[in-house]
Amino acid sequence: MKILIVEDEPKLAGFLKRGLEEQSWEVELAYDGQVGKKMAANYRFDVIILDVNLPLLNGYDLARQLRHDGLATPILFLTALGTIDDKLDGFEAGGDDYLVKPFEFRELIARIKVLSQRNSNREQSNQILSLADLELNLDEKVARRGGNRIDLTAKEFALLEYLMRNKGRVVSRVDIAEQVWDIRFDTGTNVIDVYINFLRKKVDKDYPTKLIHTVVGMGYIFKEE
Repeated sequence: MKILIVEDEPKLAGFLKRGLEEQSWEVELAYDGQVGKKMAANYRFDVIILDVNLPLLNGYDLARQLRHDGLATPILFLTALGTIDDKLDGFEAGGDDYLVKPFEFRELIARIKVLSQRNSNREQSNQILSLADLELNLDEKVARRGGNRIDLTAKEFALLEYLMRNKGRVVSRVDIAEQVWDIRFDTGTNVIDVYINFLRKKVDKDYPTKLIHTVVGMGYIFKEE
């Protein structure tokens, strides 16, 4: 599991990071709302933990902006603000859960597990393929990266779906031709390379983490690197 913590108090942030890493979870830290927003948009996380009183962009506004951008990652508010109105503000901003400081670490872990499982079940029921911050909704026929919608042609969508279903595995041009184009591969055509380049421009060009990689002499592999 990969978790983003947006917390401006370094000691608490470090304490949370160490404790969650003991669960064999990967944890990234941001110390203000603006950095937290960039990280949430550019990388895929299973759960986001937000303080409310953050520099530059408070937790409520950060959650609202992430939801407005289409990011569906579960958000847990972890804050000292504990009135009913505070909690309602958090849920209305797009939060999925709300835990008040001080807290029992065991309870935080339990809540994170519930949010992650709920999100996993939602992705399965919605037929969503994902890697890093890229999501492909097979029901809606929509691709998004970092919450931004990517316009794809039908063939580009089919090619991306095939790559994502085979993520982490090298697929040859023959594989792609047979599975996506339903034809025998013609070594005299570069149509597959052309479409791979189309996808790279739309999916990878404007993002620091590249997902489509060429394996010289073998084909392509879809992975986070």
